[in-house]
Amino acid sequence: MFTGLVEETGVIHRIEPGESSVRLWVDARVTAQGARLGDSIAVNGCCLTVVAKRTFRRGGKPGTRLAFDLLQETWDRTNLSAVKPGSAINLERSLAAGDRLGGHFVTGHIDGTGKIRTWERRGRDHVLEITAPASICRYVVFKGSVAVDGISLTVAGVFRGGFRIWIIPHTFEVTALRERQVGEVVNLEADMLGKYVERFVRARK
Repeated sequence: MFTGLVEETGVIHRIEPGESSVRLWVDARVTAQGARLGDSIAVNGCCLTVVAKRTFRRGGKPGTRLAFDLLQETWDRTNLSAVKPGSAINLERSLAAGDRLGGHFVTGHIDGTGKIRTWERRGRDHVLEITAPASICRYVVFKGSVAVDGISLTVAGVFRGGFRIWIIPHTFEVTALRERQVGEVVNLEADMLGKYVERFVRARK
């Protein structure tokens, strides 16, 4: 379980295709602290398991690389298939008992992807409009929560086939959204509360 509060942006170091999976090597700092094999980390909102850990030095400074194996389905269903060495990605460690919940409950199970329709600066802030399939939009409501590339965000508007979000300067600066462009794909996870409500209502009919 995660909160959607990105702890840092890591950098893709290497992509290693395999017979049944793809291994991503990610340079990390904060999320690598205390990371152990088997730990869960949200990578662009996708819950992945640490399968290897290495240290390195660059410019005289030590660093840590974490490796994650992605099954073909995960590779095909998320925007991780579009990353390349040097790409920035959002990272968040799993929620520990007793931690403060500053965002909303995020499972790390991506519902699907959306496409950026509008991404522009408005004053000090940025406006982000995303088109998404009906299977996701059905759970998106005005003032509700949605996770975009693992970032817990509040929906500022809903339109046919998508939704609008306002991005404050802090979020722009500390997440990989700063590298996004119109037309690019983002990972989406709808608020789990909406899914449960729908299930309960259907069961009562």
